[in-house]
Order: sequence, then structure tokens, then C-alpha cells
Amino acid sequence: MRAKRQGLIVWFKHMKNIRHIKRYGHLVYSSKKLKYAVLYTDQETLDRTEAKLLKLPFVSKVERSQKPFVRTDYENAKPDKAKQYDYKMGI
Repeated sequence: MRAKRQGLIVWFKHMKNIRHIKRYGHLVYSSKKLKYAVLYTDQETLDRTEAKLLKLPFVSKVERSQKPFVRTDYENAKPDKAKQYDYKMGI
């Protein structure tokens, strides 16, 4: 079974500190211009990882991603009849 993962957005001061941030999870993206990185970790260790990252001197802020808690199943989603007609016509 797959482990539940959650993203952390880590704001840092210098780009050279990415090497240290990689140790705390799976680094997905880092922005040179805005100086932040997106990191994925297990949800069981999320609190500890966040606390460790905040203790680092080059980290200014850590935010949690809310993606695992957003509902993606929609109720009463009715398709537009005009669009359905266009799809059948091949437009």
C-alpha cells in the first residue's frame, strides 16, 4: 500500500541551501527567482519534518499543502447540453 504523502512549501534565503532541504523529503520543484521549494514527505512524519526545517537558519517559512484535503469528487455535476451536442457533431 502506498504511503500518504503531503507537500511542504519551504521558503529559504539562498539557492545553495537546496542540498540541505533535499534530505528531508522528495524535492519536486525549486524556484530560483522566488526562493522556495516544493517538497513531499509522509504524513506520519510531517510534523517532525516541519519542525526540523523551521530550526534551520536559512529557512524563513514552511507552509503545508492542502491538496490531500481538497475534495475531487463532485456531486450533481451536469454537463452542458450545448457542449454535448457539439461533441456529437464533431466540432
